[in-house]
Amino acid sequence: MSATADHAETNLAVRLGFQPDMVVQEIGYDDDVDQELREAIEQATGTELVDEEYDDVADAVVLWFREDDGDLTDALVDAIAYMEEGGSILLLTPKTGRDGYVEPSEIGEASTTAGLSQTKSINAGKDWNGSRLITPKAAAKKR
Repeated sequence: MSATADHAETNLAVRLGFQPDMVVQEIGYDDDVDQELREAIEQATGTELVDEEYDDVADAVVLWFREDDGDLTDALVDAIAYMEEGGSILLLTPKTGRDGYVEPSEIGEASTTAGLSQTKSINAGKDWNGSRLITPKAAAKKR
């Protein structure tokens, strides 16, 4: 990968709100995740992603979710439990036409039910779309 492409990937992680020294917990890791995005987040934070076994709160959560992973609302509620107050969740779902695609309406409904607000949607790689979700308290602080 070229230095320019590497810089662009890091900028994506920074645009998503990842900052140096953040603890980022990753949930739903599997063989199909976007390794470049994972590396960009680690480069932006300067720390490795922690897994589901991490036993402290994280500043942010990266949630890889596919249609057959169960109930999205439950997954989001569980992710909130791992997160520092004011943190954010980067929900990553397969793009249209990919195995495990999740309808945008399902993401919106599950986010609202879990008490989260969607701040932006992004193209998070070749096979993944991302939605940045925050708690209403975090949204109020940004105003």
